[in-house]
Amino acid sequence: MPSDIVRVVYRKYDGRAHRDYPARRLAEDDVGTWLGVAAGTESIYHGRPSVERIPFVLLVPHRAWWTGMFNPPPRTSEVYCDIATPARWERDTVHLIDLDLDVVRRRTTGVVELRDEDEFAAHRLRFGYPDTLVAQAQAAAKWLTGALADGTEPFASAFRKWLALVV
Repeated sequence: MPSDIVRVVYRKYDGRAHRDYPARRLAEDDVGTWLGVAAGTESIYHGRPSVERIPFVLLVPHRAWWTGMFNPPPRTSEVYCDIATPARWERDTVHLIDLDLDVVRRRTTGVVELRDEDEFAAHRLRFGYPDTLVAQAQAAAKWLTGALADGTEPFASAFRKWLALVV
């Protein structure tokens, strides 16, 4: 039986620590595993100790090249998706490699943005991202850009019931 607490570990492609925090397992469905992170949770952000000031819900898909972070106000991003390698689970720890690109939907305007293309291009050269990884990351970013804009679930409203549990 899985634990109620999951450790979420993001690294960069070169192995550097990116983010690391505990989360509460909320549910699992056909899309993936829903995790809740409460305000006050101690975490690591860019390799440094941090504390989460605003709660959020993280969706870790079963086999996709992204994760979805769903945020309450006052965060300006309602949905923030990291392009990442598919999740690798080891018991109650989920490992992900952050691939720089992010797709964000702004709360007040609903505008969807693809972010950090410059970082992705620089790291592609610096770390030698394989062509297949580049293609998967770009395809995920393209799909998410449409899905966050057109009402595709779980980005339209399905996340709200899980977010209500952590706010």
